[in-house]
Amino acid sequence: MIKKYFIPRAEADRLPWLQNFANKLNTYAAKYGLTVAEVADMVAAALFYAYWTNYVNQYGEFVKKLTQYRNELRDSIEQGVSVAPVAPVLGAAPPAVAPGIFKRAASIANVIKSRGNYTEADGKDLGIEGTEAAKTDLQAAKPIITLRLVQGGKPEIMWTKGDFDGIDIYVDRGNGSWVFLATDTYPDYIDTAPLPVGSAAIWKYKAIYRFGDDVAGDYSDVASISVGS
Repeated sequence: MIKKYFIPRAEADRLPWLQNFANKLNTYAAKYGLTVAEVADMVAAALFYAYWTNYVNQYGEFVKKLTQYRNELRDSIEQGVSVAPVAPVLGAAPPAVAPGIFKRAASIANVIKSRGNYTEADGKDLGIEGTEAAKTDLQAAKPIITLRLVQGGKPEIMWTKGDFDGIDIYVDRGNGSWVFLATDTYPDYIDTAPLPVGSAAIWKYKAIYRFGDDVAGDYSDVASISVGS
């Protein structure tokens, strides 16, 4: 029998899954013999995990903007700099829960699925029915990047994270030479290098996924955009 995975592999999908599971668990508690403590733990875990996930997301965006601002101060000559970013401020965290949130959620889900009165409809409602999932194919990985101009004509490299930890981005600024630009872990990335003055240039970009400490798969197709004037 092929194993079914019901907890999402992608980090972006984990919080919505946990919130759905926690919010609906009490509905099925009596039917599947769950304790009050188990249900309460999942509800508290969803709140606590949501708080810190939101903090990570907001702080990640702040660090990206802070880096771009620093680079503008360092490199910008003709163009002005953006407004200095402000660090996110969150309210007090909800009560802490024990680590291993998703391990405990999976254990409860497996208990439910082992009951003789388990139904597929209940499983789908709780998000634990799952699908036959294969592990990420690192060798076949290939990011897709697209470009647009933002913030005074600076190129933005747009990409999708999926199950990967980030991408390495390379640029050719019209001289036929590819150089490393940045490792980006939160889509998307703005190239803050000074733009050509007095004439336009074609800048090209390519990227490759990172999985852990290593690169994975193939480089993306090259994307090009006209910059400057």
